Amino acid sequence: MTPHDPNAAEFPPDMPETIGPYFRARAAQYAARPFLAAPADDARPWHPAGMEMTFDQAARAVARNRQALKDAGYGHGHRIAVLLGNRPEMLLWKLALADLGISWVPVNPDYRPAETAYLLQDCGADLCLATKEMAAQMADGIAESGGDIALALIEDDALAPAPRPAPLTGPVTPQSEASLIYTSGTTGRPKGCILSHQYELLMGEWYAGRGGLIQFDPGGERIYCPLPLFHVNAGIFLFFAVIATGSTQIIPDRFSARAWWPDIIEMRASVAHYLGIIIPALMKQPPGPLDRAHSIKWAVGAGVEPTLHGAFEERFGFPLIEVWGMTEMCRILGATHEPRQIDTRAIGRACPGLEVRVVDDDGAELPPGTAGEMVLRHSASTPRRGAFSGYLNLPEATEEAWRGGWFHTGDTVTMDESGTVFFVDRRKNIVRRSGENIAAAEVEACLLAHSEVTQVAVIAVPDPIRDEEVMACVVASGPVAGAELARRLLDHAMDKMAYYKAPGWIVFVDGLPVTGTQKIQKHAIFGAGQDPCLHPRAHDLRQLKKRRPGPAGS
Repeated sequence: MTPHDPNAAEFPPDMPETIGPYFRARAAQYAARPFLAAPADDARPWHPAGMEMTFDQAARAVARNRQALKDAGYGHGHRIAVLLGNRPEMLLWKLALADLGISWVPVNPDYRPAETAYLLQDCGADLCLATKEMAAQMADGIAESGGDIALALIEDDALAPAPRPAPLTGPVTPQSEASLIYTSGTTGRPKGCILSHQYELLMGEWYAGRGGLIQFDPGGERIYCPLPLFHVNAGIFLFFAVIATGSTQIIPDRFSARAWWPDIIEMRASVAHYLGIIIPALMKQPPGPLDRAHSIKWAVGAGVEPTLHGAFEERFGFPLIEVWGMTEMCRILGATHEPRQIDTRAIGRACPGLEVRVVDDDGAELPPGTAGEMVLRHSASTPRRGAFSGYLNLPEATEEAWRGGWFHTGDTVTMDESGTVFFVDRRKNIVRRSGENIAAAEVEACLLAHSEVTQVAVIAVPDPIRDEEVMACVVASGPVAGAELARRLLDHAMDKMAYYKAPGWIVFVDGLPVTGTQKIQKHAIFGAGQDPCLHPRAHDLRQLKKRRPGPAGS
């Protein structure tokens, strides 16, 4: 097989275009190299002493998983919902599913039963796969869904027999569904993004070929990524770049500021992935000998505050490479070449295979320096190449996103004369908290179901640690609206949704401003220059937003 070419815009000519053959070829090429690893963690139920496996060992494990699935009758066209947390096994099962043409549908471990039930109903899952520690959580979601869906544990000797219909008889193709990733939208419930085999392989090749400051060593990198495997970043974007380059993916349970440097040093990491919230957390740690005891050459992420960017690089000695990406588009923008303009929110430039425009509400291109919506495509002749295949069960939403032949990101940016793109804000009705996209409409629907709420509008407010926090502006149905009601509403939301979606702030208002068509004007709830968090009837609930034991896991 041809070695990876960092200048290639598409697949190397002799590379398989479906995941099963692609992984087997790379595993043979890099057989003895380490592939997946986890640092030691005594508090973790899986691999407390840590683990590391080679490409060859992983290929053997994938083959065993594949055979177990095939023996039970699962195959091309089925969907399997997977709840394994941040265990390396999550990725081994993903590869086995893809090899048979089965779609991997990862479940967020923080989901409450109603959220898991919605996912299972929407995707029509043929099987649920979980660890023994998460079995009860998955079982609660199945029960709430009302469906007759079998549950299997990865510790089982055999899987439950596959239901009807039987697998498809045709071959797995580059356009076959490899994953179904649920991402928050603006209309309430998360939307299932259909990702093809071609999409996922192109994503890894694209990342590995960015060049500039992103240089994968021919001998492989050791990449520390504390982000969740059910997200596209760790589970697809990084994972397939690791396979493409013969690198190692290091998988901690989750981010910890105290464990970050000890883990990186213990695991001999050479590259790291971050989100914006990680940077201030590390900067707040007292300076110490570990600040420069690591071997990190570069880190990739998004959302670093420009005022911290240079200070972080000076203190810790490596560049933070800001990129932009989303589940719907496999090609990232990235500020990978100097000058990076780290005192701004520069996110890179268009390049062959990723065209970018900045447009107004009517789709007309705007002049340099003018803020507008960022729209993307592969090229004029093949605009959707390398993008997601569509939103499951929502063809109208898919076509709306692609109106005019460009994918509408919902993000506001500017572009200068050189073509450099600068991120400004999200246009969509989304709160971005600690890397999670939270649909305001979903939180509003949850709170409106409470008997003590008449109206509610959810907005994003700045947060020094988490980028943004959820604020619910509530018109209460009764005369007494104070701290006790705020706590009841928080508990209600925490029972129905993943903890991070619940409001960190609740402010009680007498009414919400509306247009003539009764649409709430969120921008007019507070006066110009007014800090919503200083409103006299605002309640700070952020310290109460914690993962809860029980159905949603710990």
